[in-house]
Amino acid sequence: MQNWNDTAPIYQQLADRLAVQLLDGAPPEGEALPSVRNLASQYLINPLTVTRALQSLVDMGLVESRRGLGMYVLQGAKARLRKSEREAFLQKEWPLLREKLRRLGLSATDLNWETK
Repeated sequence: MQNWNDTAPIYQQLADRLAVQLLDGAPPEGEALPSVRNLASQYLINPLTVTRALQSLVDMGLVESRRGLGMYVLQGAKARLRKSEREAFLQKEWPLLREKLRRLGLSATDLNWETK
């Protein structure tokens, strides 16, 4: 069961999830994404919603539709996505996070960047 919320349309939430997977290298550049039918089944949503999410990734220049073959990850998609996500983070999320850290009295020395 997937957890969808009311903060954005489901197609956008799916596109965001697929983008995270692309950042993680799944599927690798040049490889096919799962079919619309498989994604709809996996995420328990309407195939039209999946198609709209995939179109969003096409619009971002991350994947391309190959007629009769499906959707494929474009070369350089991961780098383009990482660049745009970094810019969005630094402009939108980082200022809020930095302010919260300041309010809590936390500095860089208090933060552990390594995962355990």
